[in-house]
Amino acid sequence: MTNFIPFSIDGVEPEFGAPEPGRIISGDPQFRTWNLEEAEGGLYCGIWEATPGKWRIVYEEWEYFSLLSGHSIVTEDGGEPIHLKAGDRMILRPGFKGTWEVVETTRKDYVIRL
Repeated sequence: MTNFIPFSIDGVEPEFGAPEPGRIISGDPQFRTWNLEEAEGGLYCGIWEATPGKWRIVYEEWEYFSLLSGHSIVTEDGGEPIHLKAGDRMILRPGFKGTWEVVETTRKDYVIRL
């Protein structure tokens, strides 16, 4: 057994999903998620991809992510829109409420702690 894994989706089957219907504001966003690690204590990491659309987000978890490709806009309720493109990074803390808009199909890597 090894204590490392490559951060690669080669050979990993994606999970398919979408925002809950009541949260969709526009478009028909679809998700693909490649979960690469699920560790004790509620820690997850992998790659997530979404097609264009806009939906409400509510975070109960902590997440760090880095955009690998695409263009998205994250807006906290009452705040200014933040445009994200490849290379941009963000931390969303528990309690974050707002919207996520995918302008151009977006792919990110992520680490989530419940």
